[in-house]
Amino acid sequence: MGVAGGQDGSSVSDEEWERFLRESVAGAAGAPVELSARARSLERRSRQSPRRPGGRRRVGWYVTGFLAVVALLGAALFPQRIVGWFGGGGQETAPLAAESERPRTAPGAEPELRPTLTEPFRGSPAARWADGAAGITVPAARATGWMDKAQVARALAQSKEFLVAAGLDSHVLRGERPSKAIAVLNPRQKDVQRYLRAALSAKTPTPETDPLLLFSRFRPDQARLVGDVVKTRGRLSYREGRRGAVEVTADVTFVYPVTPAEGGGEVLRTIVRREVVMSWDDPSKVITEPGTMSLLSYALDLTNGGCSAPTGYFVPPFGNTQHPDQAHRLDPYDRSKPLDKNSGARPATGNCATATRS
Repeated sequence: MGVAGGQDGSSVSDEEWERFLRESVAGAAGAPVELSARARSLERRSRQSPRRPGGRRRVGWYVTGFLAVVALLGAALFPQRIVGWFGGGGQETAPLAAESERPRTAPGAEPELRPTLTEPFRGSPAARWADGAAGITVPAARATGWMDKAQVARALAQSKEFLVAAGLDSHVLRGERPSKAIAVLNPRQKDVQRYLRAALSAKTPTPETDPLLLFSRFRPDQARLVGDVVKTRGRLSYREGRRGAVEVTADVTFVYPVTPAEGGGEVLRTIVRREVVMSWDDPSKVITEPGTMSLLSYALDLTNGGCSAPTGYFVPPFGNTQHPDQAHRLDPYDRSKPLDKNSGARPATGNCATATRS
């Protein structure tokens, strides 16, 4: 019984054979039943005859098409990773290693990209910094002064806890009382206790009693954080101090992305570099309470936090409302130099330098 083309398959084209294979794999309805005989014949012929020149070309096209589909799907699901493979995006995103010593240079230049509500650290070196407490490096403990190794480790941990409570606690950032941080301070240190009473009272602060000297605070009716991440970079160091005390120095930069409380989409970054020197005193030589430390000094450098008289809160210059000194410029991300207590925009002076970036 004849079928068009003959049962020996001599007149069946390669195109028809490939169409049959595709329809057979897909289970397409209406595939010619007669082709099963041709398939058997062609299968015998393919085993007995050498492959035609160029026979792999169509297979190559199938593979190329499959890889193209995979690439398109990957670009749709993981656009940032695909862009990163090819060097796009303009900003390095690999996290930096922890800071164990003062860097030798300032961070490299970043693309001039404005922060957004979805990417508040875009265009900033802080995009590669750690989140929150993870960005504060604590050195290995060793016996120092009146403390053994375990006691030094505990003092370092509590020093870091103080920084977290003063600069990262969400309640404190909203202007609430920094109770956790205060609990670590020696209640017998009269000058600091006097400062705390004045700084946290209802009175308008002076440059000497501004709570921002120790605590990071925003007025909730003026500004709110964008998301729940504050970027940090810094470290603790320590040495033997006076009367055998363990003297811990903290040098940490905090980057707070903020937006107006009433909305609008504008995003600024308030950048605060703090240096706090803490003394864990020998209770046999200094009047103190267990688990508390004394403050030897505290200072900050501030960008995008306000240039006018102190209010007790950071005042981000939304709408570019501040007028910095164009002759005095600084990079708030440069941690290669010691904190200059006579530079920057600090509540203690009311003078603002011009930040080269924020």
